[in-house]
Amino acid sequence: MSGTEQNEPVQGIKRTVGRRGFIAGTLGIGGLGVVGLRLAWLQGLDPNGLADAAKAQRTRKQTIPALRGEILDINGNVLARSVQRYNITVDQSAVANFKRYTEESRDPVEVTPTELVYELADILEMSDADVKAALDGDLKYKVVKENVTPAIYNKVDALGAPYIYGEILSDRKYPNGQVGGSVVGRFSIIEEAVDGTSGETRQVNNSVGIERTMGEHLAGIDGERIYEISADGIRIPIGDEQNTPAQDGKSVRLTINQDVQYFAQQVVKARAEELKAEWGTAIVMDVRDGSILALADSSTMDPGAERFELADMNPRAITQVFEPGSTEKILTTAAVFEEGIAEPETVYDVPAELEIDQQTITDPFVHPAQKRTVAGIIADSMNTGTVMMGSKLTKEQRYNWLKKFGMGEFTGIELTGESQGLVSDWRDWDIRQQYTVLFGQGVAQSALQTSMIFQAVANKGVMLKPRIIDAVIDTDGTEEVREIAEGTRVVSEETARKTLQVMEAVVYQGGTKGAQINGYRVAGKTGTAENVGEGSSTYDGWTTSFVGVAPTENPRFLVSVTMHRPQTTASAVGLANTTAQFAEIMEKTLHIYNVPRSTTEPQETPKFAEGHDENG
Repeated sequence: MSGTEQNEPVQGIKRTVGRRGFIAGTLGIGGLGVVGLRLAWLQGLDPNGLADAAKAQRTRKQTIPALRGEILDINGNVLARSVQRYNITVDQSAVANFKRYTEESRDPVEVTPTELVYELADILEMSDADVKAALDGDLKYKVVKENVTPAIYNKVDALGAPYIYGEILSDRKYPNGQVGGSVVGRFSIIEEAVDGTSGETRQVNNSVGIERTMGEHLAGIDGERIYEISADGIRIPIGDEQNTPAQDGKSVRLTINQDVQYFAQQVVKARAEELKAEWGTAIVMDVRDGSILALADSSTMDPGAERFELADMNPRAITQVFEPGSTEKILTTAAVFEEGIAEPETVYDVPAELEIDQQTITDPFVHPAQKRTVAGIIADSMNTGTVMMGSKLTKEQRYNWLKKFGMGEFTGIELTGESQGLVSDWRDWDIRQQYTVLFGQGVAQSALQTSMIFQAVANKGVMLKPRIIDAVIDTDGTEEVREIAEGTRVVSEETARKTLQVMEAVVYQGGTKGAQINGYRVAGKTGTAENVGEGSSTYDGWTTSFVGVAPTENPRFLVSVTMHRPQTTASAVGLANTTAQFAEIMEKTLHIYNVPRSTTEPQETPKFAEGHDENG
């Protein structure tokens, strides 16, 4: 065999191996290319959102609560404010060594639980032993320290311990306690179970007062902090972090004057205790714009207290309705004047008792038949004479005048719990009710509704919506002052003047001289009405009141004082009047606002026809 022949098989093997190596290498390179393309596909284009999913797993969101706005009185005194606080808590089951990033190094530093105890103790001003005891255990939730300031929480948070948390609290403070408590109200959001099985809850707003009606302005908008954590739960300082600042709530400035409110509460509380009344209330109002300076109750809640009576949650001046009694005679008088039926000195032959439509109308005092002027009828609060002049109005007119003065309608004051009152349709009145509505029986209204009659008269015949909100103030100090709503002319300016003249006769020529104030002319009217017992139709109590304005010549303020169910006999009910309390509150208010003293004497209007007196 030649050499050439001997080498041919070897060369064939080499060629075969070479082809196989080439194929294998090509396949290997191709495989690597596929892997590379796959990696590029996954990491670059990420069609399945794996990168987003991974980022989401290491992303944490933290709510930054907005501070609720303040509630202020007219002079800027704080009636309610929010303070942000935190409970420092720990997940004991997760306590272990952890790594902390520092600004000095990109590499984390390991921190032991013992080192953390010392750090927490210094920041929280606790003993090492107490902090260690709080961290030891296997509970998922344990409070280390309650109610710490945001500054303290920030120091704790900066330690970077993944098992230490800050439980956000919103601590609402009411620094004046019961002063204006039912007006300011109470902020209360609670979690309530949707049903008894699912465990699902919902938020229920149990707030009252300004805290509720102005809640949209006070609430603000929470912010948000988004940050990344590492696999061991440590915040990555160089990771992606986004902060959406919280927008704190706006402040609300009330028309309430803290000093007037406090004084009125003290006066009405003392009188209610003296008379053993179920409750008493007082209203102070600027008649020129309807601003409420005080809504005072004999008992009211402290919004910051844990316990209080439900009846004390809202001002009784708007929630409680009752038959007003003789204060309603001012409405009847104004209507009679406006309709041209009578003048202050128009004379009526008033009998000892009035028989009309087989109904007997009597007065609170015994008297013979008398020739009385309208001023004399109202000055001595005579039901008989009031019915005589008021019956010249048709039943429909009587009803319409009640509605014109807002009876049976909401006043629109921005507080919770307002009652509408009750004025039944004139077609439903029985024979007696058509007359008793003229002197405040057979209708039911709140003390505020009654006060608005006097506000309209004192404001030259124009009724306004009562104001309790003066302004909404943004966090940058920008004020949105609430405009005074355009009033409604109820009677002419001349009718208002004549009605004031009659009201002044009540104070200086009638039986309410206790309402007089040294240096100021006063005009007003008493009211006394029987109360129907609960669940019955029997009268078993009284409501007494006095509503007045001053100075008469240019009215500035109105004060109303009411006592409900004073413990007194029918013969002594006149002694349960509120004229002296009216005078105290009105005098204080006039002095606080430096209202000039009257320079003219009260106008005297004859009570009887010429040549006649109380003897007939």
